[in-house]
Amino acid sequence: MSNHEIYIKRCIEIAKNGLGKTRPNPMVGAVIVCNNNIISEGYTSAFGGNHAEVNAINSVIDKELLKEATLYVTLEPCSHFGKTPPCSDLIIKNEIPNVVIGCVDNNEQVAGKGIKKLNEAGINVTVGILENECKQLHKRFFTFHNKKRPYIILKWAETNDGFIAPETKNEQKPVWITNKYSRQLVHKWRTEEQAILVGTNTVLQDNPSLTVRDWTGENPTRIVINKNNKLSKDFNIFNDETETVVISNKNVDFTKNVGEQIGDVLFENNINSVIIEGGAKTLQTFINENHWDEARVFTGNLNFKIGTKAPSFKGSLISEENIKGDILKTYKND
Repeated sequence: MSNHEIYIKRCIEIAKNGLGKTRPNPMVGAVIVCNNNIISEGYTSAFGGNHAEVNAINSVIDKELLKEATLYVTLEPCSHFGKTPPCSDLIIKNEIPNVVIGCVDNNEQVAGKGIKKLNEAGINVTVGILENECKQLHKRFFTFHNKKRPYIILKWAETNDGFIAPETKNEQKPVWITNKYSRQLVHKWRTEEQAILVGTNTVLQDNPSLTVRDWTGENPTRIVINKNNKLSKDFNIFNDETETVVISNKNVDFTKNVGEQIGDVLFENNINSVIIEGGAKTLQTFINENHWDEARVFTGNLNFKIGTKAPSFKGSLISEENIKGDILKTYKND
């Protein structure tokens, strides 16, 4: 592994400190190196705060060192004014001679303009170090800007014999297939994504809150499908614990391309990632329309024998782990 790769890898590691906090901005990591020593690190602050490059530069006490340094960053520095001034301007102002970039920002507001600005200022710019890893880090941001929809994560739990829910139940609450450790992990995921979506039947049958209770972090925006206005305001999903966006017959035609239309509505609401938590019909709709990016599937140590079958899909397995007896498999959409 080259020095460039070592430092970009470190950028990726520290960038993840911003997961779930920077949205809709990407979670970027930056490292400043002088004479083969890291003299500063930074990652993107919560939305409206400093970008990674700014935090890294501001952390250097002796600014003269910057004139001999190399700035490493996972994503091309911005060149436009948003909530904060352009990072490329600050890099130029501090006379940093070398910048190494993981991947280009193909958001039309940047799209090579930051690199061009740095080059025109006489800065030596290297692009494409651990590019695939950096693109994976910024998958939510790229999906939002390139596909004009959020990054879509499908999530469900199924029994050993392939059911997502029993045929009947006695109470209006979830029937747990997984253990408490898996459920805690799901709550952690909720803090990492901007929104969480369920269908009408899930609300009717389980009355979920869709909030974070078993982990520390912000509640996601709740997206609820209220087809034919079956849901009253008495359900937990409409309480004031966090924001709820309603998908109804007013903004979606449920006779065709439902997943695509929902993606459009979420894009219009500036939501860059969403977990689809079901039920089976809602999940299968997104699968059938090929409108998903990642699937996280738990298998618990139960058998229902009869009930609601788990969704059917095809994807490439990217990881598998055992969580105190539950099996979690993660797939990507090819």
